[in-house]
Amino acid sequence: MQRMKATELAQYLTTSKPLLVDVREPWEFEICQLADSINIPMATIPNNLQPIQEADECVIICHHGVRSMNVIRYLMQQDIEHLINLDGGVDAWAQAVDRDMALY
Repeated sequence: MQRMKATELAQYLTTSKPLLVDVREPWEFEICQLADSINIPMATIPNNLQPIQEADECVIICHHGVRSMNVIRYLMQQDIEHLINLDGGVDAWAQAVDRDMALY
């Protein structure tokens, strides 16, 4: 498992195309999300492992980085290791990378 700050991830995304998995609730995802991310709410992760297993690399995203870290711990127990946590979540992204992104 790797951890990246928002600015590090923004730079990384200029050369790499990991699967961006947002584990927030759908209502949160509607407010704001990273471009090209998919929404798989935390509670539904166990039933939606296939896209994560099939991806070469996944960035797991939430609001502040706590839920995503918990999801990563679960995924690692499922022998999935190609994972990156967005430290600070979409809140950090909005403050450091996309200042036009809605905050909540």
